Amino acid sequence: MQLRENTVDGSFAEKVGIFSYDYLKCCTSLLSLEDPKRLLVKKFFSAFTSSSQLLEDFLDLHGAKNSKNWYYYRELSAAARHLSLGCYSQTHILNRLDFYDLPYIGNFRDEGKATLDFFTETMLKMAPEIIREADRLGIPIPKKKFSPADFPSVSTGEKLVYDIDDENSDQQKENIVKIASEFLDIAASFDQYGFDEPYDIEEIRAIVPGRINEVEIRRFEMLVHNLQSSFDTYVIHGGYEFGNRKLKQLRGFFSVVFHLLQVIGRLLHFYERHLHDAGYKSIYKKTQERLSLIVDPNILLDRTINYCLYYVCHFLSNGKNLAKEILNENIERSSVTVGIPVSLGFHSRPSLLVAKIVQHFGGQVELCIGADRFDASNVLDIQWAGGKIQKEKIEKVTFEGDTRALKDIEILAGVNYGEDTMGKGIPLPKELKYLR
Repeated sequence: MQLRENTVDGSFAEKVGIFSYDYLKCCTSLLSLEDPKRLLVKKFFSAFTSSSQLLEDFLDLHGAKNSKNWYYYRELSAAARHLSLGCYSQTHILNRLDFYDLPYIGNFRDEGKATLDFFTETMLKMAPEIIREADRLGIPIPKKKFSPADFPSVSTGEKLVYDIDDENSDQQKENIVKIASEFLDIAASFDQYGFDEPYDIEEIRAIVPGRINEVEIRRFEMLVHNLQSSFDTYVIHGGYEFGNRKLKQLRGFFSVVFHLLQVIGRLLHFYERHLHDAGYKSIYKKTQERLSLIVDPNILLDRTINYCLYYVCHFLSNGKNLAKEILNENIERSSVTVGIPVSLGFHSRPSLLVAKIVQHFGGQVELCIGADRFDASNVLDIQWAGGKIQKEKIEKVTFEGDTRALKDIEILAGVNYGEDTMGKGIPLPKELKYLR
């Protein structure tokens, strides 16, 4: 098959040198410095990411995945790309951590630094291997090198004038409520992954990639990214220093979660694609073994699960109270008076359905009987109220709180809370399909 080129004609041998140049220059620059960590900043990681991806795409276009001679060189470029992407995200987290204004960070900063050290040390082990492989393939090694001056850090000692006030922006309560509710939904969905004690390596290998894998993590990453985008578009356009601290602290919670999910996605992709179950062909197994000597799979998995995943769960869990507080400050409140479940009252089924509705929306709702108020998100509270209702022979009750939930409670009450007079379940209206 003849390749079609839109640029200057040239052979593969000529072009692989061109497409390797910046990539190899990053590697030789790391090796030339007495203290190579002076280069390891976001600008360098960005350059290494873009140059390795460009080379990887070039090699894939020419069939390196199916070439014994070029396969390892191609795999090294993929490894460099994912490691540098992980470095970039982890460096971003550490740079922004103080601005996130997060409570209960525990050992997060120290664990983050240890994770970044693993990434950078692995990158330094990889650089000479890349140079050796390029030399074996006859690819010219750049003589020019980058200097630390080419890669300054992102921060300075200066601050630009703050002259856009978020307090005066049109912060629509509807959008705040939507975002806070979505945060709570994501946190609830992620509860299944929570753990209190670090996993040992055998436990990690038992859940990766079977239970925890790149596809699943990417799904959550997209959900959190959409949440952050909605927040920045419809709630607060500015930075972190001024304005509504609660809202900006909430953004801090899902921002750090988003960047941790980015790191997990990169590491799981690399592990699943390049280190785990490499396939039956000997070239794949041999390459997997060679990469494992550079990128320790056990440490990679430990950092993925015991650092990244652990703190995703940690910050989602600790952000719930703030999200609920913001939600209840901004929800539209009202009340609705409805009948009690005919014949059997608030026993387990109707109590559970009411509680599920309230939990679904996340806002506060109370079941009111005279001066007594019961938490309508709690099944036991509703059943406790049911005893009082039965004892006092009450036929109607009032729910007060989140208008969104009250609307669905009214629909539920209209079908006798999902059961007939004998207590047998009946189909629910389409509006309540999320209860099924």
